[in-house]
Amino acid sequence: MDILSEPWPWYISGPMIALVMLFLILSGKEFGVSTNLRTICSALGADKASDFFKIDLKAQRWNILFIVGTAIGGFVASLFLSETSAIPLAENSIQILNSYGFTDAGEAYVPKAFFSFKQLVENGNLIYLVLGGFLVGFGARYAGGCTSGHAISGLSNLQLPSLIAVIGFFAGGLLMVHFIFPLLFS
Repeated sequence: MDILSEPWPWYISGPMIALVMLFLILSGKEFGVSTNLRTICSALGADKASDFFKIDLKAQRWNILFIVGTAIGGFVASLFLSETSAIPLAENSIQILNSYGFTDAGEAYVPKAFFSFKQLVENGNLIYLVLGGFLVGFGARYAGGCTSGHAISGLSNLQLPSLIAVIGFFAGGLLMVHFIFPLLFS
């Protein structure tokens, strides 16, 4: 397998992220996906409906380029830089997912039993997704940023609110994986 189809090790990707953060800090810019989405909403006309979206679009062009580059990069990586769509999972994780009914765990990038149109419309899952999306959007706005903004940009700037937010994100993730997810799928 060549270097392009393998995940980059932390000692390459970590310093690259640090260099991007250094550039952003020195240029007085903040990083975060929710900021990028706010910019896109503003560009699409949301500034007419809410003052929250009234921003200087010329100063935020780099946000639009970032989110477009992220989408293109993900597409290129999935199409050209990976030899398989399956991700390596520990045998224990595969057994747990199999016990929840995900029979293709470890064989596909996402379990078809969970990410299919059939699952979307059954058992009120669409309501869960809409409610979850609302809570994530509300939470990102209420917390003053998203997970990437707080964890990468906020912690780089040594902001205490970002540290508190990141601790909350991890606690919520652990709560979901170890308690809520098993209740929903057992």
